[in-house]
Amino acid sequence: MTDPANGPAVSALSRRVRAGDVRAVARAISLIEDESPDAPALVRDLFPSTGRAYLVGITGPPGAGKSTLVDRLSLELRARRETVGIIAVDPTSPYSGGAILGDRVRMQAQAGDEGVFIRSMATRGHLGGLSRATHEAAYVLDAAGKDWVVIETVGVGQDEVDIVRTADIAIVVLVPGAGDEVQALKAGIMEIADIFVVNKSDRDGADRLVASIEAMLALGDPEPGAWRPPIVRTQATTGDGVPELLAAIEAFRDHTSAAQPARRRVRHEYRLRELLADRFMEHVDRRVLAPGELDAVAGRIAGRGLDPYTAAGAILDRALGTAPHAAKMTLDHIGIAVADLDQALAFYRDALGLEIEAPEEVPSQRVRARFVPVGDVALELLEPTAADSPVATFIGKRGPGVHHLTLRVDDLHGALARLKARGVRLVDEAPREGAGGALVAFIHPASTHGVLVELTQRIKD
Repeated sequence: MTDPANGPAVSALSRRVRAGDVRAVARAISLIEDESPDAPALVRDLFPSTGRAYLVGITGPPGAGKSTLVDRLSLELRARRETVGIIAVDPTSPYSGGAILGDRVRMQAQAGDEGVFIRSMATRGHLGGLSRATHEAAYVLDAAGKDWVVIETVGVGQDEVDIVRTADIAIVVLVPGAGDEVQALKAGIMEIADIFVVNKSDRDGADRLVASIEAMLALGDPEPGAWRPPIVRTQATTGDGVPELLAAIEAFRDHTSAAQPARRRVRHEYRLRELLADRFMEHVDRRVLAPGELDAVAGRIAGRGLDPYTAAGAILDRALGTAPHAAKMTLDHIGIAVADLDQALAFYRDALGLEIEAPEEVPSQRVRARFVPVGDVALELLEPTAADSPVATFIGKRGPGVHHLTLRVDDLHGALARLKARGVRLVDEAPREGAGGALVAFIHPASTHGVLVELTQRIKD
């Protein structure tokens, strides 16, 4: 059923995909790969039609013959009149951003077969051997009615483990004579295999490679009845061993049929976590951090002025609306410019009965200050001590009155960095010493709708 919330173009495209239209399938995958705004709606519309195809993941080091093996495997499946979708992930071109090597050039046997759809996808910087859009591309092929979806990883080495979280079965292809077998078997992709394939098995060293894999498997302690990965010898260029490989795939499918729902649930959980991480970072970039703010935070980390855990925690708090700096930013005092401090104090002390703190000289501002506590906030009466002081200039233009308001923060350096990254005009680019030995900095009234705002951080004893 088509979601009425989707646009007519998306709905029409999804109908064509479900009908198996080759052009529509190609268009749908392109929208997803290009991260089009229509992609989420398209996947949402297609998703109810997925879940029937069996996903086969094929990984291994470069030069193992994965593409040729995929070509031969799809021929074997087509001989049984089953449809196949192939996703071949290639390295990303540093110039065009596309795939450097289209794997379709090594799958020419399928070029004219309408029952086979082949798509090369660039990694675009995504690690783990797959493209970021691989999962959704598989959804499209599944919704298009393909019986099998074969996913070939980029072939970067021992860390292509994402395939186990993407496919129903993971096949690791190795080739003899590619180096130290013991080194190749250390970790990474060797631990995810449901089936091992020793391709180019006519080469010298094939027996030694098989023995190495057998030795590695013997070190394991599988549970009773657990699947033991078989080792299949193939020569992909001639097709030798490919029927045996398909038989091993079907044997695994039958053996794990009861566990397949749990495996797919884990797969969808992994993809959900990926999407949440991507959406969260998109939210942070677009709605939480100002342009350039992430670079400013990274600069503070590089300068050892901030540790990465504190920085990440602060960004997370801001994204969730629980930012400590926002919760702890309080009104500290209101600054009032006066021409005669003694006359002004007479009103607050005698008429209002408020206590007056001791006078203090603030050389940096060329003023004399007296604080008058009023509950949790204070009034700061400011008398200029020099004709060219900012307070004297203020009185000369506007007369005595409210000069500024002061907000107290816990991290003045961080607050200034965030404001600067957001393009706020600052009077002080860096904190300086104010009354009571506190750190202070002023924000220009041009950015505060005409109000002079002071930020202050009290220095702990």
